[in-house]
Amino acid sequence: MKIAPDDLDRIAAHTSRLWAEMRGQRIFITGGTGFFGCWLVESFCHMNKFFGLGAEAVVLSRNPDAFARKCPHLAADPAVSLYAGDVRNFAYPGGEFGFVIHAATEASARQAAEEPLEMLSTIVAGTERTLQFAAAHGVRKFLLTSSGAVYGKQPVELTHVPESYAGAPDPLDPNSVYGEGKRISELLCSLFAKRSQVECKIARCWAFCGPHLPLDQHFAIGNFIADVLAGRPIRILRDGQPRRSYLYAADLAIWLWTLLFRAPALLPFNVGSEHDVSILDLAHIVAATLAPETEIRVAHEPAPGVLPPRYVPSVKRAREQLGLEETVGLAESIRRTAEWHRSLH
Repeated sequence: MKIAPDDLDRIAAHTSRLWAEMRGQRIFITGGTGFFGCWLVESFCHMNKFFGLGAEAVVLSRNPDAFARKCPHLAADPAVSLYAGDVRNFAYPGGEFGFVIHAATEASARQAAEEPLEMLSTIVAGTERTLQFAAAHGVRKFLLTSSGAVYGKQPVELTHVPESYAGAPDPLDPNSVYGEGKRISELLCSLFAKRSQVECKIARCWAFCGPHLPLDQHFAIGNFIADVLAGRPIRILRDGQPRRSYLYAADLAIWLWTLLFRAPALLPFNVGSEHDVSILDLAHIVAATLAPETEIRVAHEPAPGVLPPRYVPSVKRAREQLGLEETVGLAESIRRTAEWHRSLH
């Protein structure tokens, strides 16, 4: 299923000055078949045609046939080559590449719980392999999609986490596997930068909403949209007080392309929204946007006098240094996501 033309036009309008250096170049993208990857590959194809870049994208996938079934219009694009392999040990595609975006690794709560060593291996060995490839193939700019999980648990009194925050996950907590893996990935970027000419850019990504977002995983916003689309009550399993924020996927693509081309090397940038809402408020916004009659069921009453946990970034650095901003609000993000999923059926 294609991304809406107005979303692709939005990305083009906000990145039009970036693409000249992609002209005639090749880019290697890992994780090209996931949520991030679908947006990156489709926006690349759109810009390649719109600006006449004559560029090529080689997209690493463990299952190219599955991707071709999921996104046949991208698999059929002559500028896209699907390349089969595991990110941990893929054979290098031949030729020179100007750019790499390393977006492989599912942020899967199920994998973290059931196969944590597999998750850690994929993150760490995959990043090392991709950096080795970049150093050996003339890559100038490398973008790592890291995560806000590198900061560990956000203190409840800290409303928005800046990149300077020195917190970290608990290394003895098995639930820290994703965040610790991303921390090591950032360290690998720093180590490789010392021994190669690759400029490593770091995007610490938070929470998002948009087409291609899975509705059946651990993302509250996706679960709530799925409830409404199925005609079910929205179910909140706890008290609904934790606070989160969500950036729309078209803005995510704008931010990631901007970081790849313009961010200083080895300076991390939070990628997300500063506009936080409680999970309960989120449920009400989803219902009001899609089906106001939807019932909302909350499992527990909030404990009195307890500050809610938060997972919200500060994006001051991205705003002030790169001019990035949020262009699509939460309700519109929800509407577009639901509309895209409805069109699949």
